[in-house]
Amino acid sequence: MLDAWIMTPWIAAVFAVFAWWFATGAILIVVRRSDAGDRMAHGRSVVLAVPLLALGIAGLIVTSGDLTPLNIYLSFGSVLLIWGWIELAFLAGVITGPERGDCPPGLTGWPRFVRAWTAMSHHEIALLLGLLAVVVASHPAENPFGLWAYVILFFARISAKLNLFFGAPRINTEFMPRPLAHLKSYFRQGPITLAFPIGVTLLSAATICFGERLVSASDPATAVGFALLATLAGLATLEHWLMVVPLPDAKLWRWMLPVPKTHQEGTDP
Repeated sequence: MLDAWIMTPWIAAVFAVFAWWFATGAILIVVRRSDAGDRMAHGRSVVLAVPLLALGIAGLIVTSGDLTPLNIYLSFGSVLLIWGWIELAFLAGVITGPERGDCPPGLTGWPRFVRAWTAMSHHEIALLLGLLAVVVASHPAENPFGLWAYVILFFARISAKLNLFFGAPRINTEFMPRPLAHLKSYFRQGPITLAFPIGVTLLSAATICFGERLVSASDPATAVGFALLATLAGLATLEHWLMVVPLPDAKLWRWMLPVPKTHQEGTDP
């Protein structure tokens, strides 16, 4: 009975949506609680999550050699663990960049881009190292779906950052943690730029491509894999549109987060 369920593409799609929502919420909860803690709270949360990173890498290694529906689900989840740890380290301010100050008012053009890069360059390098680790862990890849999931997440994150830098009509900073407060000064709220249609077009094309592969899949395992990828690419596309369309997307997670404490001046530990 369970085997029949996990081999159903629409179950895979539901799983991808839930995993995306749950993983995002879990990271936000940890970051919000760390914000309310002492100065070492964010660092502790990253260190305590290292076993999850190791579990993700191990899971990817174990599941990459055999193309079965269960292995595809597990490789997908393993990649989310790897990606989630890198995102947690970023939001915790542990892996960001050497520049920790606000963007100077009036800074434009190439100098602004360079300063923004130095503010988060370590995170970009971590994402690249994560991609390298996923490639190595999943080689030889009888099951390439974990690798493709990471590639989707990687491209979507880079595209989203570029849109926040160049300009987007809607920028939600509600969940921005204290260690990254300075990054708000690098965001530009305004009309969309060329970065938006490029990102949305490529992600939409990926969604359609994976959807076509899903429809033409010749076996249940492949169908499950492409259902996961098509859904993930679709969610990434949706996240981009939420930078333009005024929808209350923050409500998806706001209800589950602890109320942030107000830190009065001079009272931070």
